[in-house]
Amino acid sequence: MHLIPSVMPVGLYEKALPAEWSWEERLAGTARAGYDFAEMSIDESYERLGRLDWPASERVALRTAIAATGVPVLTMCLSGHRKYPLGSRSAETRRRALEILTKALELSLDIGVQIVQVSGYDVFYEPSDDLTAGYYVESLQQGAALAAQAGVMLGLENVDVPIAESVGRLMGFVDAINSPWFQLYPDMGNLAAAGYDPPAELPLGRGHLVAVHVKDAAPRVIRGIPFGTGIVPHSATFRSLAASGFWGLLTVEMWGQMDSGGDPFATARAARRLVDGWVAEAYSLSTPAGRK
Repeated sequence: MHLIPSVMPVGLYEKALPAEWSWEERLAGTARAGYDFAEMSIDESYERLGRLDWPASERVALRTAIAATGVPVLTMCLSGHRKYPLGSRSAETRRRALEILTKALELSLDIGVQIVQVSGYDVFYEPSDDLTAGYYVESLQQGAALAAQAGVMLGLENVDVPIAESVGRLMGFVDAINSPWFQLYPDMGNLAAAGYDPPAELPLGRGHLVAVHVKDAAPRVIRGIPFGTGIVPHSATFRSLAASGFWGLLTVEMWGQMDSGGDPFATARAARRLVDGWVAEAYSLSTPAGRK
């Protein structure tokens, strides 16, 4: 990725493109669709959690693909903690969760990831209460210390549970952790789906937003909603981000297997043009040539 003054970097979530593509194909496709970087997914599946144990040869292969395509992997969506939650009542599960976070930071160092997005779930498959919330904060504190050692930023994501469904509530964790390496990576679609107004919520994280997920959503539906058919007020949201001084990474989050048109690549390319327009309008920029 080449840094160009006055152009906000926009990345593409890896699941927007076919899962069977190699990393070189995926990164090349990301570039052809007009994006500046890719976001890696470490979800709870066996295959993606297995990336944390990649041997040196696999890590070298990805670095080679990055060099060949010129498209870096700048962010990581670490949702594997849904299976191994940081706030679990089980000490063994919490130990495994911190091991996952440690390995994610080590992989980030090896491949150039700068921001690891951490899920706002204290627990996912077990009941949440004051005990799990307390364990979650303790684990996040340990995670922030690990991130500081690695020099990789952690960004907390708002999700569909009461303790972390809004930016206002996420700021409580930022205040509790109190580390420059622990900030916010909110999702405007998740905010809208939970009944919040993204233009009003996002400024509550002013000075702590390191990246933002861009997508559309419906009430309580956070996946598979095409841009323009949901409830996210994108133009107003970007104007709010601009007014609050945000300038950072944007990542378009979409799922290729849910693409209603049957051409996820074309959908991803169209999404980039939409984001360019919203950013240009909000920040009074010129739309980059070739993506008008």
